[in-house]
Amino acid sequence: MKYIITVTALAFLNTFAVAQSAEEIIQKVDENMISSTQISTSEMVIYGRRNTRTVTSKNYAEGTENSFTEYLSPAREKGTKMLKLDDQLWIYNPSSDRTIQISGHMLKQSVMGSDLSYEDMMEERELVEMYEPSIIGEEEIDGRQTWKLELNAIVDDPTYERQTIWVDQERFVPLKQEMFAKSGRLLKRVTLRDVQLFGDRWYPTKMNYKDVLKDGKGTDFIISDIEFDVDIPAYIFTKASLRK
Repeated sequence: MKYIITVTALAFLNTFAVAQSAEEIIQKVDENMISSTQISTSEMVIYGRRNTRTVTSKNYAEGTENSFTEYLSPAREKGTKMLKLDDQLWIYNPSSDRTIQISGHMLKQSVMGSDLSYEDMMEERELVEMYEPSIIGEEEIDGRQTWKLELNAIVDDPTYERQTIWVDQERFVPLKQEMFAKSGRLLKRVTLRDVQLFGDRWYPTKMNYKDVLKDGKGTDFIISDIEFDVDIPAYIFTKASLRK
């Protein structure tokens, strides 16, 4: 009986250690992927059925709450602006000189025909706040050893009920993510590459978002320039900035 109790206690401790380890892993992922502030210039390459479009933008972010994007090219999208304040999202269209709020079912619509939805753009909360993680294996991706984790939502309003995420064991950045609906159906797949060191932070600069319910190559998101923990004028994160 004493032996059984000891074995049971050890099994419990090992299970607890694994759970703690999984939580520490996604905590370190959050530390790499989320900063107090961020300014970047990026290209969104949208692969359509007949042609490919590249949309360039300047992006500002403040933690996980606020973000502002101004589209720079092509001419058709130039001057379009997007503002996120907490859980609210507005779009300014210069051709109509109108600002509209994106909410409800509209959040599921595609952003400029890409594989990203407005809902994807809105979901910037820390993984550790949204999911309960567990390690389900290890795999090699592009020569990098990764932990394979399953994340199950612990909040009432997740964009995705469950995720599988492959985390680089040395740099603590995700190299692949799969997002699932509550039904268990796979909805999106993200591959992340060209991981670079910015100060003491590892960050992927090329990402491919693939809506698996659609045909095509998905959408590439390529960061050409990025700065972390920099000063951003307060007016950037106000509705007035949409018409400025």
